[in-house]
Amino acid sequence: MNEKLEKLNQEIEETEKKLRWAQQEEKRLTHQARALTRKERTHRLCTRAAMLESYLPHPEAITDEQVSLFLKLLFHKDSTRQLMEKVFAGHGTEKEGAE
Repeated sequence: MNEKLEKLNQEIEETEKKLRWAQQEEKRLTHQARALTRKERTHRLCTRAAMLESYLPHPEAITDEQVSLFLKLLFHKDSTRQLMEKVFAGHGTEKEGAE
């Protein structure tokens, strides 16, 4: 009887050890996924900012506030909204990787 109890206690300890390992692995993988998502977002932001800057005259002379105001005015125009709807119609609705 004592041997059975001891064996069960050992199994409990081993299972708890595996659980702790699995929890650490889950934490590591979650952190890795967040880091990858953050890197992808940073890359996208840099790429798109470079695209925008390539259309600005003398971008080094323009302030962030001026760019912000320009974009705000541009994106509040009905014609811009209509153009965006037309250009981006359907984009973002299909699953990634289906391209």
